[in-house]
Amino acid sequence: MGIEVYRDDWGVPHLRCTDQDELAFAQGRVTAVDRAWQLEVERHRAQGTTAAFLGAGETGWDTFARQARLADTARRCFDRLDERTARWVRAYVDGVNAGLPEGAARAGQFARVGLAPGHWEPWTPLAVWLTTHILFAGFPAKLWREEVARRLGEEWTELFATDGPGTSGSNGWIVSGARTASGSAIIAGDPHRFIEAPGVYQQIRLACPEYDVLGLAVPGVPGIAHFGHTGGVAWAITNAMSDYQDVYRERLRRTADGGVEALGPDGWRPASAHRETVEVAGGDPVVIEVIETERGPVIIGPDGGPIGGPEQPVGGPEKPVGGDGVVWEAISLRYPPRVTGELGFAVLPELLAARTVADVDRAVDGWVEPVNVVMAADVDGGLLHRVAGYVPVRDHANSVRVVPAWEAAHDWRDGAAVATPRAEVEGHAVMANARGLAAPLGIEFAPPHRAARIDALLEASTAWTPEAMAGIHTDTDNPSAARLLAAIRATAPEAEAPDTAADAADAHPDAPALPPGALAVRARLLGWDRRMDADSTDAGLYAAVRGAVVRRLTGHPALAALREPAPYPAVFQPWLALGPRVALALETLLSSGPVPAADVAEIVREALEEVAAGEEPPAWGVTHRLAPWQALPDEDEDDADWPGLSGDHDCVMSSTSVPGYTDRSARASAARYVWDLADRDKSLWIVPFGASGVADDPHHRDQLPLWLRGGLAPVTTDWHHLTKEHPHDDRH
Repeated sequence: MGIEVYRDDWGVPHLRCTDQDELAFAQGRVTAVDRAWQLEVERHRAQGTTAAFLGAGETGWDTFARQARLADTARRCFDRLDERTARWVRAYVDGVNAGLPEGAARAGQFARVGLAPGHWEPWTPLAVWLTTHILFAGFPAKLWREEVARRLGEEWTELFATDGPGTSGSNGWIVSGARTASGSAIIAGDPHRFIEAPGVYQQIRLACPEYDVLGLAVPGVPGIAHFGHTGGVAWAITNAMSDYQDVYRERLRRTADGGVEALGPDGWRPASAHRETVEVAGGDPVVIEVIETERGPVIIGPDGGPIGGPEQPVGGPEKPVGGDGVVWEAISLRYPPRVTGELGFAVLPELLAARTVADVDRAVDGWVEPVNVVMAADVDGGLLHRVAGYVPVRDHANSVRVVPAWEAAHDWRDGAAVATPRAEVEGHAVMANARGLAAPLGIEFAPPHRAARIDALLEASTAWTPEAMAGIHTDTDNPSAARLLAAIRATAPEAEAPDTAADAADAHPDAPALPPGALAVRARLLGWDRRMDADSTDAGLYAAVRGAVVRRLTGHPALAALREPAPYPAVFQPWLALGPRVALALETLLSSGPVPAADVAEIVREALEEVAAGEEPPAWGVTHRLAPWQALPDEDEDDADWPGLSGDHDCVMSSTSVPGYTDRSARASAARYVWDLADRDKSLWIVPFGASGVADDPHHRDQLPLWLRGGLAPVTTDWHHLTKEHPHDDRH
């Protein structure tokens, strides 16, 4: 047979080969031909070399990638792979290297920045995986809690965090055969991630005598890790929101020979240290020092700056320790693959070969990072709902804040990992990052809104079909609006003849009368159906009032101590800026926190008046537009060209912005899928853009219109309905 490449009507590659290694080669090659620029950007990101061709704006990431030892960790993990898995990964890498020249010739970005396609090492796919997921556990949130405790007080540490919507998220659900029209299970959902162009997921099919699997792959990584359907069994995941990374406050000092020592529970111990140079296109190179203690790599230096900066005495009430040497503080990161040398890549070929739910269950026992909630179903009625991944056993304080490296209480327990929970599926089950199955493993979870809404929608039928699932994917009800709407309702004093008994009960009797314009805004919002549809002017009005409330809360004197930028590298600032934190914790801040209730009420009144006095806000989709990340945007493309979106952060149709600062959405559904266990050909899928990363390819963005409408493309598995490409002879 050799390698056969077919395409469906959407340009999705369907690969058929003689054996598994040949198939891995074919997957690597077709990915490089379709997405060479994306692959090379990811390789450089993993190595910390993007600034060399993208410029100074990438220096912060490159510094973090090097100091966190991402590439070195990938090498370690590859060296520990079993021989069979290592050979399979090498075959994929060989395919990438074979396809890169052709792919780079098709992608104009290489010429624009003067970049030649490079060479992938056997460990590069593991480095891409690490780079993609290193921030998934949200360890920078611990830096934020540290700042809140230090500046505002210990009692407010969880103010912006507990069940706070600042977390990443995804939707997923499983419906048993008892509640479907076919009598077989359906799995559906959508991962919510930062939207990148090209997309972070690749639709693909992999077939050989041992298996035939279709699903959503991560470009640069072999197999189908997160969302797959073999015909006999299907699986999907969401982020479990588990806490499995720690940050330590380190005390460091120089030795006489220029080395570095770190203070640990057993006293001063040698730390590894060397310098690296980050090349910067159009700028001077940046020399950084890479330090690693017994806890892990040092990622934040003195005063939050690069490690190579001037050494600082220990701040605060602490006195310098350790002889006559100058002692300074830094922060190190401890994460499982760096500690164990395991990334779980042996799971990937096992998933491809799975035939039953039991096979999937057994395979994901070896999962490491990120920690996921997994759902699976098979044609025999088997169902699975569990958490998979490595969560170390350590002190609870490690999960909450930055902890002192010199206290033994914060060590990880050797060889230990928390047992991951599982649950029975009764009728249906939902996974949407909320507190629930994975609650024992984390600190911050998504609010319950999406999970509760999906659960309620699923209850509405006992005859679900794949096509009907689109109605869940596209639901735009915004439950998180309820608390602000209640505060808006309470702005009407008794003298204004409240519209309902609820108005009278909630009203503040001492509040001054609202001006007529503000009353009109209030009335419209109280009559709004709470749906964040792109063409809804009421949704646009709500967003304008919400933004005004956020800006005023952020500017309130009670939060003044948090307005000064946190002294950490720019790569962590998305977790540390006060405005976005207020925006994403608005529900909490409207009912509790350091801002007095009377001031909150006044802020809501002022927001109504501000919006009423200004121009009529446009429909939601006019300002709530897609804002994908692109390493190098198309030359003839303007931000204004990107389309408007329906949905909002806490809608099932999730599309996240930063209220009060921008309505542009950088996070949304990175894919949508419906896996039908009755008939795989009735399954459905969609990605935001298309199968190709090449700008002039007809499948570059051909799925975007359908994705915007919440539509789903059909899955085609009959080889006779696919178009065969001419063979390639570059395997050797």
